[in-house]
Amino acid sequence: MNKQEIVSGFHKHFSGSPRLFRAPGRVNLIGEHTDYNDGYVFPMALEYNAVAAAAPRDDRLVNIRSDNMNDAISFSLDDNSAKRGHWSDYTAGVARAMEEDGIRLPGADMLISSDVPVGAGLSSSAAIEISSALAFLSTAGTAIKPEDLAVLGQRAENEFVGMNCGIMDQFISVFGEKDHALFLDCRSLGYRQVPLPSGRAGIVICNTMVKHELGASEYNKRRAECEEGVRILKKDHPGIRALRDVTPEEFRESADRLPEAVRMRCRHVISENRRVLDSVKALEAGDLSLFGQLMDSSHESLRDDYQVSCRELDLMVKTARALSGCLGARMTGGGFGGCTVNLVAADRTADFKRKISAKYSEASGIQPEVYISSPSRGAHEVI
Repeated sequence: MNKQEIVSGFHKHFSGSPRLFRAPGRVNLIGEHTDYNDGYVFPMALEYNAVAAAAPRDDRLVNIRSDNMNDAISFSLDDNSAKRGHWSDYTAGVARAMEEDGIRLPGADMLISSDVPVGAGLSSSAAIEISSALAFLSTAGTAIKPEDLAVLGQRAENEFVGMNCGIMDQFISVFGEKDHALFLDCRSLGYRQVPLPSGRAGIVICNTMVKHELGASEYNKRRAECEEGVRILKKDHPGIRALRDVTPEEFRESADRLPEAVRMRCRHVISENRRVLDSVKALEAGDLSLFGQLMDSSHESLRDDYQVSCRELDLMVKTARALSGCLGARMTGGGFGGCTVNLVAADRTADFKRKISAKYSEASGIQPEVYISSPSRGAHEVI
């Protein structure tokens, strides 16, 4: 997606001189289902991006066209109060959130082009939200702080689109840095960049090509179970606000109070937060072997305690671990399908990609998609 091609595509449908803004998708290296428990996550921005090209209009009409969907929609900023059940909701949602914050927008003509895989759990929605938000800000001739941009994107997805996601996806799309993963405290939004030793290992993402329908209802159920765990644990530890406040020792002291399913969910979140902290230390010390082991443990916890894996994810992980050069493998994202993320020795990534594709296809009858990506830069204008 080079600038010239996108500008040319814009001019097939619109006039004016557009500005282009790029925002990446993401993969979470470790720290799953911790974000809505005020915990820690460790994502990296991908080399796959959404690009929004936009030029202002003199009225309050927004015309959006998607290259990927080969579809277009128009709406008035004066009548933009509810979602339409359409791909454009991610863009309309950030426009609505901006106006609620007092940013008066002009109309806009906008072309959106994205190579972030859709439905793979790699945050194609956040990439569209953040690139669209930057494009709208440019048409209004204003800017906001990066932290506020991430929160605005999350609010659009929570309140307009109706997906109750945490802050991670939008935050990494804004703050990603080349050759670094990002350690994020989802409560304070404190963060730091952690170098990934690209010369020694690569990140390979394997899409199982399945997404089981029970994912959304089970996600809401897991959130409720975590909240129930906090209510019960507060009886012994009144100072806690969320599971991120519970130490492993406090959990062991009070675990018998919890119903079995709630105990399992809490054990995953509490141990996963510790794995994130240990993973950051491992990478900062250059210990790729330990980081890989923590990824493996994360998958087992997600499979056994949080129970959000599935046959295809487990097969992909098992297949990966049997291949030469694989240092660690785990499911990534909400679960019940989607992708795995794999830490692979740098000189084995191409061979790993070829072999895991063939072996998974042979075992499952499904042809996967496999992506190799280095950590990339976060949202920015394409100059």
